[in-house]
Amino acid sequence: MNPRFLKTFLRVAHHGSVTRAARELHLAQSSVSDQIQVLEEELGSVLFLRSKQGLRPTPAGEALVAHAREILDALESAREAVAAADGSAERSIVIGALETIAVERLPPSLARLREAHPELRIRVEVAGSAELLERLHDARIDVAFCFRRGELDRKLVRRTIASEPLVLIGPPTTDPAALGSVQRAPGDIRFIATQPGCVYRHLFDEAWRQAGKTLPKPSIEADSIGAIVRLVAAGSGFALVPQLAAQRELHRGSVASYPWFGGDAAATLDMVWRRRRRQMPGLMQLLASMEGMQSVRRGDGRRPHEAPCRS
Repeated sequence: MNPRFLKTFLRVAHHGSVTRAARELHLAQSSVSDQIQVLEEELGSVLFLRSKQGLRPTPAGEALVAHAREILDALESAREAVAAADGSAERSIVIGALETIAVERLPPSLARLREAHPELRIRVEVAGSAELLERLHDARIDVAFCFRRGELDRKLVRRTIASEPLVLIGPPTTDPAALGSVQRAPGDIRFIATQPGCVYRHLFDEAWRQAGKTLPKPSIEADSIGAIVRLVAAGSGFALVPQLAAQRELHRGSVASYPWFGGDAAATLDMVWRRRRRQMPGLMQLLASMEGMQSVRRGDGRRPHEAPCRS
């Protein structure tokens, strides 16, 4: 099986669309269709069924997804082993991260990593949690930084990087009555949150459950956590967000933090990568640079003492 065709197959399986896969791979749609047809002829099985919702893998296609990933991983490991043996291995790493993490967390750490390893080529890609894990599975990125949400596939490994406080933010006020009303009647407050399925919405919903409160229906839903903070600053309502997402606005005074109904709430920030017999040199350097590092941010808005590498 041609590895290039397997990569194309995985993108069609992910998108459920030849058109979207072709756009991502910078191929003509006819080329994508031809590659899938060659695979089907080679394997003697139909790999996709067409429906109103798009293409979906047949049972044979589902079986191929896992094996295609393993084949591509094995081929990549073989290339890296050969390159390392003859001294031609290029040290590079592709890092995926949530936008908030990429903006607020990674820059200082990556600058220190780059200073320690000037030969290392670094690329950062921004996406949502589900997309980051998908890219990790497909070997399109080497490591992902995202907030924890449930258990991981056994083929993935994670390391806890930080415990990030969640803060309830709202319009600035010094009125004790206003502060008290937030605590007395949380159900009367207009909340802003991301859409269902997003990791930030998961954190929002889970914090309410742990607080033993009735989960409110947000009055506004937005795709961007940055947009949510700005909507709060504009007076559109309240939001429960990771502290790092609101730290600039909190410092400026454009939003204020309020006591959370359930005491302390926090999100776990993880670094996730694939299990492999031999890890890439770039990933090994990143892992080594973070060995023994722990960053737990305080809930009072102050930054903890920064270790040599903190991410």
